Amino acid sequence: MSTQRQISNSKAGFVKTGTDTPGERPQLSSEQKTTLIRKGNELFNKGQVDTAKRIFITVGYTDGLIRLGDHYYKQNRPLEAFKMYRLAPDNGRSERMIERMALVLRTWLLEDQAQEQRVKAQ
Repeated sequence: MSTQRQISNSKAGFVKTGTDTPGERPQLSSEQKTTLIRKGNELFNKGQVDTAKRIFITVGYTDGLIRLGDHYYKQNRPLEAFKMYRLAPDNGRSERMIERMALVLRTWLLEDQAQEQRVKAQ
């Protein structure tokens, strides 16, 4: 278990708490998690997606992360969608996206090879 540390910033007038291990989620009671999830859902529904995203990532709310992924996918932001699916984790959606990305790369490589062959033929 990592030790909590506090970093004071007297100029800004606040205290930031964090963990020694990057990426580790803070310890929250189930009541705190429920409250944050409700707030995140409310913000998401109001269109405040970035703030909802921070909450969903903080609490590890799977359904919220998947909803964010779907939102980003519909906005034609596939890499951001992929990140959310991986964080959720939603292996089905992320695997389908990996397959699509691989297909795109294959297509690009084939186009490059065809272009090289046309240049050589001239």
